[in-house]
Amino acid sequence: MDAMKVSARDSRHQKDKDLNLIPEHFQVALKSSISESTSSLRSPLLSISYNTVDRIIKQDFDREKPVQGVYVYLINLGSQSKNYAYSYSEGDPSPGFTKCLGTIWTGKERYLWIDLSAGPVDYGPAISGDGVLPRGEFHPLTAMHGRPKSHKALLADLASLIWNAYQVLLVPSLRIPVHFENSLIVEFIHIYGSGSGKDLSGLDWKEIEKTFMVEANEGGLLLGNQNLAFRNYEVNYDQCSICSFAISRSINSYTSRFLFDNYTLIVSEYLDSKRLHQILSDSAEEFRRMAGTPEEDFSRVLPVYVFDLDYNTLLMLDRYHQSVAFRDMVIAVRTKTTQTVSDYSCNGRHMFTHTRVLERPLVGSILQSMWGVSPTHLSWSPRHNNTLVDYTWSVGQTPFGPFSEISSLSFVQKDAARRNVLLTSLNYSITSVVDVLESIIAHGGDRKLLKQSQHVQFIQRWNLFKYKLDKAISAMSHMDFDMALYYLRSSDHDMYAIHSLVYHASQELEASLVCFKDPPFPWGSVSMSAVVFFALVYVYSKRERLFRNKRKQF
Repeated sequence: MDAMKVSARDSRHQKDKDLNLIPEHFQVALKSSISESTSSLRSPLLSISYNTVDRIIKQDFDREKPVQGVYVYLINLGSQSKNYAYSYSEGDPSPGFTKCLGTIWTGKERYLWIDLSAGPVDYGPAISGDGVLPRGEFHPLTAMHGRPKSHKALLADLASLIWNAYQVLLVPSLRIPVHFENSLIVEFIHIYGSGSGKDLSGLDWKEIEKTFMVEANEGGLLLGNQNLAFRNYEVNYDQCSICSFAISRSINSYTSRFLFDNYTLIVSEYLDSKRLHQILSDSAEEFRRMAGTPEEDFSRVLPVYVFDLDYNTLLMLDRYHQSVAFRDMVIAVRTKTTQTVSDYSCNGRHMFTHTRVLERPLVGSILQSMWGVSPTHLSWSPRHNNTLVDYTWSVGQTPFGPFSEISSLSFVQKDAARRNVLLTSLNYSITSVVDVLESIIAHGGDRKLLKQSQHVQFIQRWNLFKYKLDKAISAMSHMDFDMALYYLRSSDHDMYAIHSLVYHASQELEASLVCFKDPPFPWGSVSMSAVVFFALVYVYSKRERLFRNKRKQF
């Protein structure tokens, strides 16, 4: 026992020693990167690759394995010789290509780091809208910038930052219910025009497939014995009458006012995604025949329609989107226009949307439709009973949002994909059992409905069902999703047994008619009431004589 205590004490001392060395590594690596980087005339922030910090964080995280949680690293190295922020892709920004620098990173494994001394950065809607991360000291992400704060105020900002990261990244909202299916199939249906059939730049199907298959093969996206497959199909737009009909019926227009020499009205077109979705849903058989896609009976199939149009003008979905996710399909569109200025800005510069590059938008849309993963900037608030928009975590390794340039998945998306399937199954189990309990109450309760032997079996099954649900929730909290799936699927047997018990017991109930005699007339109570009534009448009629006042005579 003493040897174990010494060993534990020694290992803890070694861990503290290693953690104390991390700031020294950070300082050396950061100063080296700052000295080697050149200042940009377009940005007051010095661009440093996120790998400078991430490789040190990754080494420390690997030493902590195995872990059953999420590690959050808060970095504060004090002020440096120049203000800096992190870039997440190679290359330098240009007047036509804006790179959004940030101060956070979410890893492929369960860790994230926040550099509080970097920045300050600001990004979000440029003109109007919710979710902007403002420049200044009012956002918790910029707690170390601006005027000095008290220790209590600083701790409050850091606690708020961690709580927000927990809500958005660790337990993101469920976008749509996702039921468990053994076979998942994604069908890419490329609808191309005569002039763009062979131009696949920005639409690399293999790259999109690789993004998902790498994670699926490493066990980071699928549950149990699930399998994922991708299939490619092509449809010539000129030979597809239903395709041209869908596009023509979905085109709408809007008017914008621009100030050149004077105010000028410009009419622009866009595609109504809801109308296009309705037409595609109604004509699903026709599209299946045109593309030659087989019917799948025991698989969940997600069609991804990509309209590659020979239009020389900009044409986007709902004015702003390259790709839109629905419950049963994904719709994307691109034209010959290569880029446009978006309504978002980052660090004082407008963001550009490269309209012919669809890999990252398609990855995000497939995540939403197939696994119900919410975009990083959207979260459901029960307090507001509404969806909140916050772009704080929309930089770095995420396929969502206008500020990201990376299609790869972090632990946030991978955990959410598996957790959403489990939450849907858990909700279905609880809802089914509630229906059974309501049926028992309608039949007069469990003791009246069930016989003695059935009641004992019902109690046993009910206790087993609750135990397995508790174990499933505990496994989910420890990120053991396969074990949670095991308990949920095992609880289905108990739920089925409870259903069977209640059903058979209700079938054994028989209606019966019980005859009874009318009770005798209550002569005694009626007679007593009559006597009391007449007594009161007599007293009332003789009240003058009975209650007469005797006057004093003189």
